[in-house]
Amino acid sequence: MKITQIRNATIVVEYANKKFLIDPMLAEKGTYPAFQNTIRHDLYNPSVSLPISIDNILDGLDAVIVTHLHLDHFDDVAKNVLPKDIKVFVQSDAEGKEVKAIGFKNVEVLQQDTVFEGIQLVKTKGEHGRGEELLNLMGEVCGVVFKHPSEEVLYVAGDTVWYDAIGDEIHTHQPEIIVVNSGDNQVLDLGSLIMGKEDVYEVHKAAPNSKIIAVHMEAVNHWTLSREELKNFSKEREFSSNILVPEDGESYSF
Repeated sequence: MKITQIRNATIVVEYANKKFLIDPMLAEKGTYPAFQNTIRHDLYNPSVSLPISIDNILDGLDAVIVTHLHLDHFDDVAKNVLPKDIKVFVQSDAEGKEVKAIGFKNVEVLQQDTVFEGIQLVKTKGEHGRGEELLNLMGEVCGVVFKHPSEEVLYVAGDTVWYDAIGDEIHTHQPEIIVVNSGDNQVLDLGSLIMGKEDVYEVHKAAPNSKIIAVHMEAVNHWTLSREELKNFSKEREFSSNILVPEDGESYSF
């Protein structure tokens, strides 16, 4: 497999000879206002440019996976430029209806036993923050596990903090590669929306032999954990050999 960090949570996964685009935010730098009730509220999003062209991202694309419909995971540009007949996987019937309503014709809800071109796609649990108020505000999210006889197991955790169910997913699927959204993005007074450094460490403890790839960093206004801080933390906790913190545009092959 080959995993390319595009920007924010947007990654390209080439797996068993198929190319997946996950959580596409494809707008030019500074297109959208800052998220409300967050730090850097005067900074427009995304805060950095795409590292490669949209044409390059779309070239040879087989399917899109949208873990949830927040702007930084499925933005207006993505809705416009993606071919309307491309396969799009979503987390629920309700979100599937929304995606169909904007013209996409080939939409499927992820299940526990979804199969696409011989690749098993397993919908996984997630919680987009901690506490009832924040969870109600942010709504439902999911992750996805990729399985194929020719590949190692890949777990893309999505917009979630660490909680017991993430450990359960790791125990169940035994992924060799785990992609975590780990910018510790926050809402003021309500807390973290996705994993911070301690959450990432919990992932490592649950999967000490797995390789962790940390994404969703330094690209939208409300991040609080930098790449450099996460790298330093991984050295302090002695798991730096198990974690990769890619720059935008960087790829890894396994």
